[in-house]
Amino acid sequence: MKNKFMLRAIALSIESVKTGGGPFGSIIVKDDKIISEGFNKVTSTNDPTAHGEIVAIRDACKKLNNFNLKGNELYSTCEPCPMCLSAIYWARIDKIYYANTREDARKIDFDDSLIYSEFKKNINERKIPMIQMLRNEALKAFELWDKKTDKVKY
Repeated sequence: MKNKFMLRAIALSIESVKTGGGPFGSIIVKDDKIISEGFNKVTSTNDPTAHGEIVAIRDACKKLNNFNLKGNELYSTCEPCPMCLSAIYWARIDKIYYANTREDARKIDFDDSLIYSEFKKNINERKIPMIQMLRNEALKAFELWDKKTDKVKY
């Protein structure tokens, strides 16, 4: 059964390449049924976050009317990049199955090594400068959230 799901993700990645997208496909499965599908839409939508996994997560959340995808599994044609992996954790997906590795992706110019190395650096040593400002003013929203009794935790 699991091979069937990965083969569907692979078919999506091939479809993506043939229609001008990147070679990445992903599906989300719950109770042995495909809930959502996604393939790379970065260039077709001019959205750098429209990776196959993100597209599939957005669609699954919409279909299930829930931001929490606990109980779901994700099949991806490649080891998720740092952004997608973060989204998978935020969505609380139970398990990831992947085909190609990040090294395979690097060999065809999808190289995330800069991002991985940036995570390890001190905030003041990163390639993109990060400058903190107006913290006290911004803390007001955090204080309101902290006191809110009807908040939905995520």
